[in-house]
Amino acid sequence: MDAAGNVVTAFVLVLARVSGFMAVLPIFGSRSVPLRLRVGIALAVSLIMASVIPPAPVAGADWVVTALVLVQEILTGLGLGLAVAIVFSAVRQAGLVAGQQMGMSMAQIIDPMTGEEADPLAVLLEMCFSVVFLAAGGHHLLLRLMVSSYAAFPMGEPPAAGVMAQAIVEAGVLMLTFALQLAAPLLAAFLVLAVVLAILARILPEMNILFESLPLRVGLGLFMAAAIVPLLGGFTRLFGEWLSQFLVT
Repeated sequence: MDAAGNVVTAFVLVLARVSGFMAVLPIFGSRSVPLRLRVGIALAVSLIMASVIPPAPVAGADWVVTALVLVQEILTGLGLGLAVAIVFSAVRQAGLVAGQQMGMSMAQIIDPMTGEEADPLAVLLEMCFSVVFLAAGGHHLLLRLMVSSYAAFPMGEPPAAGVMAQAIVEAGVLMLTFALQLAAPLLAAFLVLAVVLAILARILPEMNILFESLPLRVGLGLFMAAAIVPLLGGFTRLFGEWLSQFLVT
């Protein structure tokens, strides 16, 4: 294989990892982003990264080895993107908890980011977090994560499936932790409301507690959701710190 072929092979391998990474990201991989724009971003990022990343050791190898490395790069990009997407969805999970407590779990809308039905409050909180994340320069951290991934998972070496699986599991644990932290004030408020409604049910047994509690739940949920929005800045900082330390060890 000549020099031009080696350059093309190195670019394609970088493009495979970048494309797999961006395909599952919650913002860049969203269905609301036009396909041409997503492909253009992947090509531009791959072109820049291919110029700074050392050439792949498989350049010049036969097509079987190159194909195997190509599949490895795609899987590595998908694994990294999946871990990031799992932690990113902590805000959505907190919104789902809020919607369930408000009794709005049946009020589904079409999520513009996924094209599927979702809880309206969860979609609102996730969109607010996406804006805050991009405004804080989170996309720079994603690009830095892609570059540092070549130190943790070098191109051309056998994939470390155990390490990748452990990273995804740890991302899931972190997502649940963040979601509970964000939803904790709301859960505490609804617990107090449940106690108050229980007392009213004993004092006024003729009152229809279920019917009267519906507007109270919706109003309290909207008030607490508005109180959670300022906390998204702190979660953005924690999420950025996790991205910076994700592949350090």
